[in-house]
Amino acid sequence: MFDFFKKDKTPSAAEAPEKVAPATWTERLKQGLSRTRSQLGNQLAGLFGGGKIDDDVYEELETILLTSDVGVAATQALLEDIKGRVQRQALSDTSQLKSALKDALMSLLAPLEQPLQTNTKQPYIIMLAGVNGAGKTTTIGKLTHLFQSEGKSVLIAAGDTFRAAAREQLQAWGERNNVHVVASEGGDPAAVIFDAVNSAKAKGIDIVLADTAGRLPTQLNLMEEIRKVQRVIDKAIPGAPHEILLVLDANTGQNAVMQVKAFDDALGVTGLVLSKLDGTAKGGVIAAIAQTRPIPIRFIGVGESIDDLRPFKASEFVEALFE
Repeated sequence: MFDFFKKDKTPSAAEAPEKVAPATWTERLKQGLSRTRSQLGNQLAGLFGGGKIDDDVYEELETILLTSDVGVAATQALLEDIKGRVQRQALSDTSQLKSALKDALMSLLAPLEQPLQTNTKQPYIIMLAGVNGAGKTTTIGKLTHLFQSEGKSVLIAAGDTFRAAAREQLQAWGERNNVHVVASEGGDPAAVIFDAVNSAKAKGIDIVLADTAGRLPTQLNLMEEIRKVQRVIDKAIPGAPHEILLVLDANTGQNAVMQVKAFDDALGVTGLVLSKLDGTAKGGVIAAIAQTRPIPIRFIGVGESIDDLRPFKASEFVEALFE
């Protein structure tokens, strides 16, 4: 009767579940851009199927780019670039337009590929800004993991003192990464970040990630509050913050361009993080940003895993859009 307990319950090779290799970064990026790639691919397949390049083709291409959230200014710039390539290379058939479009996109996006260099100062102060829900808190957690993997020490300043959940999330990320989080209930955000910066100086910390409260660009009083945080950091360390990262939700489309303009006008944004490239994102907006406010895209995020944040590479992005 006890034979059941003596049997080897290890499944046979045929019964054992097949191990699935984790997706590569390229595969995850393609998945994150699947909505844009599918939209572009379905429409471009017919356009690039062969035939004479004429005004009707350019008009159809213009419509496709606009519906992919590329934006008016970037669409016009891309079309002018493509027309120039067609003329210079004596292209005549629409099947040749795909490579011309990819090359034009590369030319537009390549200047945004400027990896963040954090070795120039110690502590290197990074202030993060963005609207509520853009993914700032999660981005801080992922950046912490990324910088630690590079052998750097990190301190987190929970400057969003208005939202208890933000503090709790950051403290959870801090525990997960074994990183100290400077926080205060209520209180002045600038004071919290000031204390964090001074603590980092005293302890020889490499990088400080300073969170700020989410706000809409139209909330002028809150935009002034974040400028105060910027001034206070400069008092603690002249010339800091050394990087002002704006976190953008890739699902917001053209609204992301408005956010870039507003925060850049208020703070002088030095880098962007494009988060939530999760398959529903409107990836074409990156071209609109490149045309209207070409601020370096430091990182892109493709999911919820801790290692789903990587430095932006224009060639990877363009290939993921088309392949």
